[in-house]
Amino acid sequence: MLALLQRVSEARVEVQGRPVGSINRGLLIFLCVLKGDTEEDLDYLVKKIPDLRVFEDDSGKMNLSLLDRGYEALVISQFTLSARTRKGNRPSFDRAEEPKRAEALYEEFIKRLKARGIKTESGIFGAMMKVHLINDGPVTIMVDSKEKRRS
Repeated sequence: MLALLQRVSEARVEVQGRPVGSINRGLLIFLCVLKGDTEEDLDYLVKKIPDLRVFEDDSGKMNLSLLDRGYEALVISQFTLSARTRKGNRPSFDRAEEPKRAEALYEEFIKRLKARGIKTESGIFGAMMKVHLINDGPVTIMVDSKEKRRS
């Protein structure tokens, strides 16, 4: 699984001009489920992301997490993070998980973030969405669940 995190002052998502989710300070999380992802990948991201120290402490050092600050999360399904661009000029998305399984893992990710006490909003899986954000920093970080297996 891939998660692209953007630290935001605020973010919201709309589907067909209608707001479906919004947060104040926190993380905008673009989530991509790849073929072969397992519960282990899900567990890794649900543990890693809320504890990732990407928010400043009183000294201005990135030393505090989403949980430490009590901030919020907005989760958006983003299969295009699976893109391979090595050959030709058209991205290949063949690494992306099939939609039914990807949606189940996406929904479970949201459920588990909420279970960790994080106010979590989301987009609509598979929908064409407009995402509005005010990036804070900017701070943008990629988290790959496969990193755990490599270490």
